[in-house]
Amino acid sequence: MKFFLDTADVKAIQKWAETGLVDGVTTNPTHLSKEGGDPKKKIKEIISILPKGDISVEVTEQKPEAVYKQARAIAKISKNISVKIPCHSDYYPVIGKLAKEGISVNVTLVFTVIQAAMMARLGVHYVSPFIGRLEDIDVDGMQLLPEMREIFDLYGFKTEILAASLRSVPHVHDAMLAGADVLTLPISLFEKMVQNPLTDRGIEMFNADWKKLGVKQFP
Repeated sequence: MKFFLDTADVKAIQKWAETGLVDGVTTNPTHLSKEGGDPKKKIKEIISILPKGDISVEVTEQKPEAVYKQARAIAKISKNISVKIPCHSDYYPVIGKLAKEGISVNVTLVFTVIQAAMMARLGVHYVSPFIGRLEDIDVDGMQLLPEMREIFDLYGFKTEILAASLRSVPHVHDAMLAGADVLTLPISLFEKMVQNPLTDRGIEMFNADWKKLGVKQFP
């Protein structure tokens, strides 16, 4: 199981990369627009922080031919880039062609098990089911993950399941249990996940009790 950060905030990525828990980063046009500046330069900064991590970068073109050309150009930025392409039928031929050419593709905006299975058949590296967005329309998005896991294992698909649009710590817990290969997390959720008030309370108690001994140096 791997953890990706879902952001283009370089300072935040640097901070949490130092924990050793971050295996990659997923960006999108919204993230890059929020940070401003030259998006290519921003991507290179992220790569410099995680040179062995997997960095997802999304296409912005609309027409299939332009998407293919842009995807190849994005892939050339670095060997550890996965190109994000929406799971739209117009792009299926492009996705399949890129996968055959050995380009790492992360198919995004996946909302059904069947979509995921079709992308796995095309040989993509990742499929990204958007859990939270399904729950926004009152659909049990989390149920997708164990069903995808079952189908992928049944047919021997090598494509990795990248759980996206996770909104809460319980989402993270359930995605782990469901067998997701990767969890991509917004910074705010990652911060909640690595902290617990009971841990803080326990440290305070131990420190207070230790001070009662009046020991100036130990051991």
